[in-house]
Amino acid sequence: MNLKDDYTSEIITLEADYEGEVQAVLTASNHNTGQRKSILYIHGYVDYFFHPHLGETCNQNNFDFYALDLRKHGRALLPHQHPNYCKDLKEYFEEISIAIRKIKNKTNPVFLLAHSTGGLTASCYMNYGTERNLVEGLILNAPFLDFNQSKIEKSISLFVAKLISKVSDYAKIEGVLSPAYAQSIHKDYYGSWDFNLDWKPIHGFPTYFKWVTAIARAQKSLEKPDIQSPVLILHSSGSIKTKTYTKAAMTHDIVLNIEDIKRVGIKLGHKVTLAQIDHALHDVFLSSKAVREQAFDKMFSWLAQTDFKAQEH
Repeated sequence: MNLKDDYTSEIITLEADYEGEVQAVLTASNHNTGQRKSILYIHGYVDYFFHPHLGETCNQNNFDFYALDLRKHGRALLPHQHPNYCKDLKEYFEEISIAIRKIKNKTNPVFLLAHSTGGLTASCYMNYGTERNLVEGLILNAPFLDFNQSKIEKSISLFVAKLISKVSDYAKIEGVLSPAYAQSIHKDYYGSWDFNLDWKPIHGFPTYFKWVTAIARAQKSLEKPDIQSPVLILHSSGSIKTKTYTKAAMTHDIVLNIEDIKRVGIKLGHKVTLAQIDHALHDVFLSSKAVREQAFDKMFSWLAQTDFKAQEH
């Protein structure tokens, strides 16, 4: 499958916000039947949906597949907007709710599959989102549940971010994101994947202090989570911190700390399953073929074996 021939995208017009006109984009596999369970994919930060193999594998395993480009990301980014910017992660709830309703009208149960910052957003949605009761299960691919910093570093960073963001909504800092991860996945560097470098730049976008405070607030809101649906968390077997590309970047999560993912993740709901994917990248589904097949096997086994109907909504 490829994005051009096997997927169709629909613009979702949203309520205008503090920057003006707003939209999201819902992409659907052309091989969906409308008669089976569906998976809705939500991407991460400095990210968008560019994973045709993800939809193909879902279709092959008897699931319809949809993906959402959130406001100010990827296909949904408009010229007047600051890329990937938000003041609160709840801003994304509008398009997630609309997408869930659109999919639910066409098919059977809906499952959310979310990566990194999208995993944080989806976790918050499953606590507070208006259509959370329509979601049968939550699958998190290396969710951004804590900053990859020491307690002292995190404390200083958040203090500075709160202080500066009170003075200016768009105060920012360049060069926070290491290019090593994007280099490890893009075909022009060390990886195998092709994506739009205007929407997902190798060096990322500027990091806005207001966005940092939004992430911290969302993470704190999950200290007392109450996700009723079963949760599956996929994560690499190891993580390292590096500012420059090394060979180890091909077999580790170099964006987040897997110990944070496990520590916070296991407390997210009433029925949480942690699944280690040996030698996986930050996005486990962009890992080498053997590794991502391991991830797919664990995900679809969980979907087949979990008793979703037993959960109260």
